[in-house]
Amino acid sequence: MAAIDTVFVLVLENRSFDHLFGFSGLSGVDAATGEHTAIDGLTGTESNTFQGKGYPVVRGADWAMPADPAHEFPDTLDQLCGPGVRYVPPYPPIHNSGFVDSYDHVDSRLPGEIMKCFDTPRQLPVLHALAEEYAICDHWHASMPGPTWPNRMFVHAATSGGLDHSPSTSDIVLWETLDGFSFKNGSIFDALKRHHVPFHLYSGDEFPMVAALKGIDLGDVHRIDDLVHDLRTKRPFPYRYVFIEPSYEILRDYRGSTSMHPLADVRDGERLVKTVYEAVRASEAWPRSLLVVTWDEHGGFYDHVAPPAAVPPGDTAPRSKHNQYHFTFAQYGVRVPALVISPLVRKGTVDHRVYDHASIPATLEALFGMTPLSDRDKHARSLLPLLSLGAPRKTDTDARAVLPAPAQPLEVKAAAPAPSPLTRESESVNGGALPAILHAAMRQDLLLSPAKKSEILARVAALGTRADALAYLADVKGRLKTK
Repeated sequence: MAAIDTVFVLVLENRSFDHLFGFSGLSGVDAATGEHTAIDGLTGTESNTFQGKGYPVVRGADWAMPADPAHEFPDTLDQLCGPGVRYVPPYPPIHNSGFVDSYDHVDSRLPGEIMKCFDTPRQLPVLHALAEEYAICDHWHASMPGPTWPNRMFVHAATSGGLDHSPSTSDIVLWETLDGFSFKNGSIFDALKRHHVPFHLYSGDEFPMVAALKGIDLGDVHRIDDLVHDLRTKRPFPYRYVFIEPSYEILRDYRGSTSMHPLADVRDGERLVKTVYEAVRASEAWPRSLLVVTWDEHGGFYDHVAPPAAVPPGDTAPRSKHNQYHFTFAQYGVRVPALVISPLVRKGTVDHRVYDHASIPATLEALFGMTPLSDRDKHARSLLPLLSLGAPRKTDTDARAVLPAPAQPLEVKAAAPAPSPLTRESESVNGGALPAILHAAMRQDLLLSPAKKSEILARVAALGTRADALAYLADVKGRLKTK
């Protein structure tokens, strides 16, 4: 197996495998057997039934959703197991039957919107080109059946520390009295520091979620423009692990975000993927690099594959701190796409083996000789065996240097006008990823004004509505720019 020097990881937001790739028609070489194979995608006959009506999967998903599909722990339980099912360990039987019912609670105008999937070659040419050129994993699952924040924690620590829900403002204020969210065995960044492995963090905006972790300082996070510059000018490239977060544009309710959040235009996310790939591809780091592009969780979108059982991280117990739904973590979440990109990956690889976000720390541990952080990454599959070529693919015909441009507007139109962010100002601050973004902002606020810790914590604890939260974020953003 050829060695690599640098691992790049880009984690986007809230899309299931079938939603992005189910109709892609991709085929290639089986990663395990070397035989010809096709991805585990859609036939077009898959459906959900709601109020006696069938809602099949269809091509031509909208660039942005008219409403944000629900994807908290109870919502995902409904989507996977059907409405009205209660969680009592073990996880109930899964038949992926409740997606339309769940979406109807969010937007009853056209509940079948959640069954729309992209016509990938036509609508998502950047992602499709990368999948054809490198490796696509079609059984990569979210690490737990629930929302963004605990799933992103598995990327960084192979556990969520027991967290099975989106945090509230009271949660994040409590965490910050302990200097940030921490894990029993630390994060992958703690492990890299102990082993003197240099890493760098890049973000599309001022409030990356990784900044909420204990041990991550304000100066650790740099802009994505800096990544492009660093790859072009720093020779040799000095970092061994690079984690990249998109922009969220939380002040605009995700409009204009590069994250691929359902309220954002997916083409902006495609532009980010193209930018990151082409910067890595043109750099001196390319011949000995690995780039992973994946999505944190399914975001409420339909997928036809039942998630399998999982190995619990083993660092917490049900009903322990952060464990609102008493989840045991013995169950993977919904499938999400994952692209494994390297000149050492055989072209057109399709990997049907099971992965989850703990495969990222597992890969770093295998590469740098570090011990596992939890039982989950101890048993997770490393990505290093996918780097099976003895020498890197060098020419443009072997590994294309330039990807297609994102799609131009087609006949696909939004099913209904998306609500303005202003119409949601009176909603509770405790919804979705907003408190996690607030946590990142609060940590940066504390680093800017450490003498005002009690005042800052009290201000965040008092935030009641989205309008309050957005005003606070705008204030911190303004002072960051001044700093």
